[in-house]
Amino acid sequence: MGLLTIIRKNKAKAREMRVLFLGLDNAGKTTILKRMSGGDISSISPTLGFNIQTLMRGEYTLNIWDVGGQRTLRPYWRNYFESTDAVVWVVDSSDALRMGDGAEELRALLSEERLAGATLLVFANKQDLAGSLSVDQIRDALGLEQIESHKWRIVPCSAISGEGLDEGMDWVVGEVAGRLYWSGRRAPAEAPESVSHPPVVSA
Repeated sequence: MGLLTIIRKNKAKAREMRVLFLGLDNAGKTTILKRMSGGDISSISPTLGFNIQTLMRGEYTLNIWDVGGQRTLRPYWRNYFESTDAVVWVVDSSDALRMGDGAEELRALLSEERLAGATLLVFANKQDLAGSLSVDQIRDALGLEQIESHKWRIVPCSAISGEGLDEGMDWVVGEVAGRLYWSGRRAPAEAPESVSHPPVVSA
């Protein structure tokens, strides 16, 4: 009975993923999560601390930590890095003036030892707004093609319409499952030595 209990607990644990939603303030992190969970997005307040959201994607449970992006809160991001399987970096595609600030914060994140190897998804949010930067422009501004430490992908999306959200999150789940858990594709010991970059999703 004891062995069966341990096996069941391990299986349950293997179906959980810890995902960290980060980005500058007003990028749309909370709106994306509300949209994916079917919540009301008509009135969203800035996140002054953090929100925890649990979402089901197929057979996996995503424990999502949505942390405020105001400059005064960014030093506290590191408090949430432990055991993170994936980072979702949300970008306001209409905010060209702060793209450099976002690139600097993202580089600092990826240098953190506790985030080593975490899957990185960049949501180019607010693509529905006129004048928004293209996916290629955001990729170049963030220097994504220079990232060799993490498997990454950039996906255009709109938190308002929901376009692109499922595509991005399905990719995250597939990458984390293939890297951490036995999924029939490869065992963790067979992970490649070098990181390959998937093609950038174009708008």
